[in-house]
Amino acid sequence: MAVGAIARVPSMSRGPGRRRDRRLAARLLRALIFAVAVSALGVSGAAPAEDPAALHTATYVEVAPPSTAQAAALLRQHRQAAGALRTEVLQRVDRPNQFVVLAVWKDPKAFEGSPAVTGLREVLRPLLVSPLDERLHQALAVGAPAAAPGAVYVVTHVDVVPPRKDDAVALLTRLAQSSRAEPGNLRFDVVQQSSRPNHFTVVEVWKDRPAFDAHGMAAATRQFRESLGPMSGALYDERLYSALD
Repeated sequence: MAVGAIARVPSMSRGPGRRRDRRLAARLLRALIFAVAVSALGVSGAAPAEDPAALHTATYVEVAPPSTAQAAALLRQHRQAAGALRTEVLQRVDRPNQFVVLAVWKDPKAFEGSPAVTGLREVLRPLLVSPLDERLHQALAVGAPAAAPGAVYVVTHVDVVPPRKDDAVALLTRLAQSSRAEPGNLRFDVVQQSSRPNHFTVVEVWKDRPAFDAHGMAAATRQFRESLGPMSGALYDERLYSALD
């Protein structure tokens, strides 16, 4: 509501309708105050819809074990300079020389034109034991970002045979919805690879390891894995990470 709406508040008439007019004026004034406050904060009452143009990237990094600390320092610098809407750097729990950089970009041009992305490729090159694996995605089932100190991050690559792509979309969407309602879940996102729409990346954040373990035993998870099996095109690649501080 524009500030000029104040001028359209009904005047206080006399007689039986006076109290009604006062109530209407009060409602309009409350709405105006709320609208101005929301505008100042840059938020809305509803959760923001995922921008269909947004690009979600997952960049897998594997360096020589002696270079782990150096790579971690470079990735921290990249996180500060990337220029993405959101950047997270995760370090694998059981193989700390492996990292994944998760980022959300305004659009593909923002990613392709980022000097920080080009710079990261160059500075990491001497440390790598395999090329960077950059995967570009569009949102499929994405919620609000959330995390907590000590949270368990899980990043899973899901690959199904192309004819079963739509079946996998339905399965993963249902899994995301049911998993978000589980105790200890902080986030459950599914994104779909742009170049290979039968490939997906699942990003989970759990309060702690017991919450993640309980999720693996939940009926909905077990049903998902059973249904996914016949359509899988590769092993279910589930990896546990912690957030790089």
